[in-house]
Amino acid sequence: MTVTNVDIEKCMLELLGRRATTASICPSDVARALVRDEDGWRALMPSIRQVAARLALEERILITQRGTRLNPESRIHGPIRLRRGPKFIAPE
Repeated sequence: MTVTNVDIEKCMLELLGRRATTASICPSDVARALVRDEDGWRALMPSIRQVAARLALEERILITQRGTRLNPESRIHGPIRLRRGPKFIAPE
């Protein structure tokens, strides 16, 4: 099965929609929900980060690192968390 950016976005928003408003998820949570084997989900991580950056630009999610909101247009390194943004809408 090929995982598309649409699949990633839908999964990311669904996972966030199931959590408390203030909760966050790790990008690897999205990857692991889409692909079970370790090599497969690790290979998805660059695409997960790209989709997260696009959704953050749209303010649908926030990207944080150690509790600080990051600019999605900057180069982001290291562990990040994803949270609901001001324009978050849970998928139906």
